[in-house]
Amino acid sequence: MPNRAYIGLGSNLGDRRANLREALERLGQLPASKVVRTSSTYESEPHGDAKTYFYNSVCELETEFGSVDVLKHLLAIEKAMGRKRAKGKRLGARIIDLDLLFYNLEVVSTKTLRLPHPHLTTRRFVLLPLGEVAPQLVHPELSTPISKILANCKDTKRVTLLPPQR
Repeated sequence: MPNRAYIGLGSNLGDRRANLREALERLGQLPASKVVRTSSTYESEPHGDAKTYFYNSVCELETEFGSVDVLKHLLAIEKAMGRKRAKGKRLGARIIDLDLLFYNLEVVSTKTLRLPHPHLTTRRFVLLPLGEVAPQLVHPELSTPISKILANCKDTKRVTLLPPQR
């Protein structure tokens, strides 16, 4: 049975919508993997050091890869698309950001991988698109569905659903 990964996508540099589309295409081209569902695109007020608004979405990926390999592929896609990581800068500007939010219902805490993603419960820009794709997904540490986590989220940053692109 394939594994299920939920991936958060974000971009606030260049053609943000095209960057999300390219990242989704690259995810769909991974061997033994298939993008099953993708959320709508949202525009979100930046957190951290970033100054320009992000476009965000979430996709559900079926894959034969393990969680560590999925993370390696996400980092490789970011690099191939021109992502440059600045030391000491968190949540800064980026052409593409790919976050592994959930992998099956695994709970992992290593130096390189934390699952579920440690900040997803406090970020509306993640919870809104994730709730669209998998509202009944239950957070394995909180035993709470995403829809309820979203309803209780205290994040006040603006997140706006964008109209579909024709």
